[in-house]
Amino acid sequence: MVRLNILKLAHLAPRTHEGAPAKRITDEQALRRSVLACLLWENQFYEDGVEIAGRIRELVPKVEAAKVAALAVEAREAMKLRHAPLYLVREMARHATHRGLVSDTLFRIIQRADELAEFVAIYWADGRAPLSGQVKKGLAAAFPKFDEYALAKYDRAGAVRLRDVLFLCHAHPRDAAQAAVWKRMINGELATPDTWEVALSAGGDKRTSWERLLTERRLGALALLRNLRNMKDVGVSEDLVLSALAAMKTDRVLPFRFLAAARYAPQWEEALEHAMFRSVEAREKLPGRTVLLVDVSGSMTAALSGRSEMLRSDAAYGLAVLLREIADDVSLCTFSDTLRRVPARRGFALRDALDQSQPHSSTRLGAALGKIDERYDRIIVITDEQSHDRVPAPKGRGYVVNVASYRKGVGYGAWTHIDGWSESVVEYIRELERADVQ
Repeated sequence: MVRLNILKLAHLAPRTHEGAPAKRITDEQALRRSVLACLLWENQFYEDGVEIAGRIRELVPKVEAAKVAALAVEAREAMKLRHAPLYLVREMARHATHRGLVSDTLFRIIQRADELAEFVAIYWADGRAPLSGQVKKGLAAAFPKFDEYALAKYDRAGAVRLRDVLFLCHAHPRDAAQAAVWKRMINGELATPDTWEVALSAGGDKRTSWERLLTERRLGALALLRNLRNMKDVGVSEDLVLSALAAMKTDRVLPFRFLAAARYAPQWEEALEHAMFRSVEAREKLPGRTVLLVDVSGSMTAALSGRSEMLRSDAAYGLAVLLREIADDVSLCTFSDTLRRVPARRGFALRDALDQSQPHSSTRLGAALGKIDERYDRIIVITDEQSHDRVPAPKGRGYVVNVASYRKGVGYGAWTHIDGWSESVVEYIRELERADVQ
């Protein structure tokens, strides 16, 4: 017999994982918060990657096709995500209401040659099925983007190879030269690219390989920062490392990259700090008074992904370092169990002050906001939004920068909600405020 005397909870307000009342949001907002801070299929502090992927699948058909397509492009181009936008397009291809935009969106978001094969692997994750016409069209349009170097660099062994994608989508080369490249790819005869990955996997002495790459300036900024620990471990010449750090192009590198690198190569922290200051010195100032409130609760010490050496706190501290340099007037605070004011230090000293300001415990954002009594033009909170307590409206312009992909959050209503972390956060705030005064 069916029981009717059961507790029905659907009418109750949604809550964060830590119990604070969360906001009811639209399907589009829910999809954005699930995608823009999402390293797909990677577990997070409170939710696993399968749960997040399932939520994206559920939400795609509920959101207007043009908005899903725009979100996929934003995820790839602004947030620099790779798997999440591919997954969005795969889900678009399942629904008749969304299929018409698949081809153009797929062409736009495939920006690396390996993403051709990665998309097909995602498409076949539930079992092999024929590629839809729109998918074939998008893959065929994207394939000619890549020259021999790019194809050779990313033609990796896997369940799906680039030649498989070519046969599936029937792409047409631009000219005879490209046709010849594709023939070499099919026959496994592409010229081996001189990349640091190839050099290190060739089986030679790693110290010699790193030193040659450094001498010849073959490493981009991110490759250099990500491999400092490997260079340290094999005894690469310190002079070469310091010279490379001094010469590296920093205009597109955010402070959190330097903070993460310094954790594993602290002996080069001074050089990293100089490079970090170069990366922010030309940025436009943010006018007025800014209060930055940084979440230092326990969940913020989680890695951004299972394969990443960067923590969420790196993103938070990196934003603090950036704002300390470019804001006309900034007040820095942390919150966990309580609010703590942080001295206006710079660079790595500021990172240390933030990290040591209080124990990494619970998330009491509401209580922290209640203790801020100063006047400000804007308040920026960087957090995973899993507050224990109710979060009030800001007393002026308020921004919540969400660095997690959890289902529920608190930064809505009077708050301007920004999902994900990227170099675009401060520029977005600046442009939004400019638009308001015009």
